[in-house]
Amino acid sequence: MTLATAPARPLRIGPIDLDVPVVLAPMAGITNTAFRRLCREYGAGLYVSEMITSRALVERNETTMRLIQHHESETPRSIQLYGVDPATIAEAVRIIVAEDHADHIDLNFGCPVPKVTRRGGGAALPWKSKLFADIVDQAVKAAGSIPLTVKMRKGIDRDHLTFIEAGRAAEDAGAAAVALHARTAGEFYSGHADWNAIGELKQAVTSIPVLGNGDIWSAEDAVRMMAQTDCDGVVVGRGCLGRPWLFGDLAAAFGAGPATSSGTGHVVDATLGFVANAFRRHAQLLVEFFDEEDRGCRDIRKHVSWYFKGYPVGGDIRTGLATASSLAEIDDLLGRLDHTAPYPGADAEGQRGRAGHPKRTALPDKWLESREIESSASEMMRGAEIENSGG
Repeated sequence: MTLATAPARPLRIGPIDLDVPVVLAPMAGITNTAFRRLCREYGAGLYVSEMITSRALVERNETTMRLIQHHESETPRSIQLYGVDPATIAEAVRIIVAEDHADHIDLNFGCPVPKVTRRGGGAALPWKSKLFADIVDQAVKAAGSIPLTVKMRKGIDRDHLTFIEAGRAAEDAGAAAVALHARTAGEFYSGHADWNAIGELKQAVTSIPVLGNGDIWSAEDAVRMMAQTDCDGVVVGRGCLGRPWLFGDLAAAFGAGPATSSGTGHVVDATLGFVANAFRRHAQLLVEFFDEEDRGCRDIRKHVSWYFKGYPVGGDIRTGLATASSLAEIDDLLGRLDHTAPYPGADAEGQRGRAGHPKRTALPDKWLESREIESSASEMMRGAEIENSGG
């Protein structure tokens, strides 16, 4: 098996030039400074923060202010904002720009989580077309020379698609790029992403880059998506869970990294020892990020099953890693593994993270009856930002 490759294809987002057309998708509780640093160590691209709530940033919530910080090694720096009110989002953007917190800002219109959509936020918001356009317009103006991008889904469900209209509105407002997760909110992460929709968006939005997201589990998937849709870059989310070296494979696939020599279709020879070392490095970076060993070791627990998927790691060691509270405990457990065990192939490939099941999207009452936003709904939506404050 050899690593599928594509011609070198740099990506330009505003003034930012990327040698590799790859973006790390924001993931709550995952893409903190520690994970972003780890991914950078293997590859190249744009690495986006966890979703930050605009109201919490404006109110300078302590947790939020810590989440928007970047390590000195991170460049370019990227922050994703979530919000429902144009003025609040614009003010959050102004703070980021004035205080030099980021080199790139992304707006979240793709979150399908019920606590967000039932208040009209995330993937539900583009249905209110004027509100969506106002948010992007005011955010772009507040950002000035900082490139601002939009990430969205196809729509609420197959009967209420918004991605073409929203993509054109973002383009008209001056967004530097648009990214499409090729599922509806109702599909959550189930089934297969509709890459054809990415191709449709690329044909509709012609003056700025269009990025594709959904079902990129390998570098080969990224190459196929770009060939099939003609999109300008890819956004990688769940495919890198427990596999930060995927960004090395992606760099090689797009001509900006070393060619594979492992014979596995990957740049690295992902033996169990290699994976154990990556897991240990991740734990160390989390300890540094939280500045607390116990908390860092607790946070790495959610990553255990992802890192060791398909590898011969016994239940006792998995349980130990999922309960360890110190780096010394982790070192002892990792030391018991057979570090020479080879990459397990197909057993380690494929989907990672929870897919969920298709379901009716939680929405505000009568949300789908009109594309306009009522004043009463505006008040309700602002409450959504308060409930989701703190990052």
